[in-house]
Amino acid sequence: MREITLSKAVNEAIAEEMRRDPTIFLIGEDVAEAGTPFKVLSGLVEEFGTERIIDTPISEPGFMGLAVGAAMTGSRPIVDLMFGDFLFLVMDQLCNQAAKTHYMSGGKLSVPLVLRTNLGATRRSAAQHSQSLHALVAHIPGLKVALPSSAYEAKGLMKTAIRDNSPVVIFEDKLMYNDKAPVPEEEYYIPFGEANVLREGKDITLVATSSMVQVAQAAAETLATEGISAEVIDPRTIVPLDEKTILDSVRKTSRAIVIDEGHQSYGITGEIAARISEKAFYHLDAPVLRMGAMDVPVPFSPALEDLTVPTAEGVAQAARRLVRQEVSDAA
Repeated sequence: MREITLSKAVNEAIAEEMRRDPTIFLIGEDVAEAGTPFKVLSGLVEEFGTERIIDTPISEPGFMGLAVGAAMTGSRPIVDLMFGDFLFLVMDQLCNQAAKTHYMSGGKLSVPLVLRTNLGATRRSAAQHSQSLHALVAHIPGLKVALPSSAYEAKGLMKTAIRDNSPVVIFEDKLMYNDKAPVPEEEYYIPFGEANVLREGKDITLVATSSMVQVAQAAAETLATEGISAEVIDPRTIVPLDEKTILDSVRKTSRAIVIDEGHQSYGITGEIAARISEKAFYHLDAPVLRMGAMDVPVPFSPALEDLTVPTAEGVAQAARRLVRQEVSDAA
């Protein structure tokens, strides 16, 4: 099977769906001639023209509102939000309009819209361009939220999102655009709400999202050399969340760590950990641990920035403590 970058996988998914469905268009800042600052969309304007790949003014509330209206009236827009940090500018259009229209219309209207944006620190982009804000939109009923962890996941989840009749927000990690993975040439889709068990284990469960999947896998490799068998689970989507796969794993291993790059307080780690504690409590031999980003603005200093997010070494250390019953130290 060929290997392509995550960037190429997203580009392919969008191009294939646009060829199939003429109601799909893509809108955002620098998406046409520039192909976005990360060059993910390069080449699309040459094939589909400026009527379907549309550069906008720097007005996120404006073009997001335009897309919501278009989706309500028969189109299937893809909105490119240059940085996930700009979510704050479109929260009314996304969370009050797109998320609630189907409910408030009694099911008569749908908003088949995809908002693709990014997350992730350690790119030296400072506090206003390095946040991981997926927990914000996951909190809003009516929105679906996907977090691809590889090129394969990115293409399959994007194609599923474009065909979904609900508004979907996809967060891609900025540092992963050049990462390669095997991706089939034939068409495929990844259903929402189906987690992927990347590595089976018996001693501890590591539930990780987005780029933290690679962190968890690296930690599992280290732990394996020490005789500790870690199971690694990628939820793929946090809304809907595949509780069954996660709970089945924890009931087997009796220990769990949840790893996510969003801020630890009030975030995705807390939600997943709470569900494990509520629904698999009597199978646990140790508290469920959370590992998220520090609750500080992302520093511009590289040395400080690197300290703010979970690392493979940190995950492995926490897993050792849980497995060895050093609960007080781990907590």
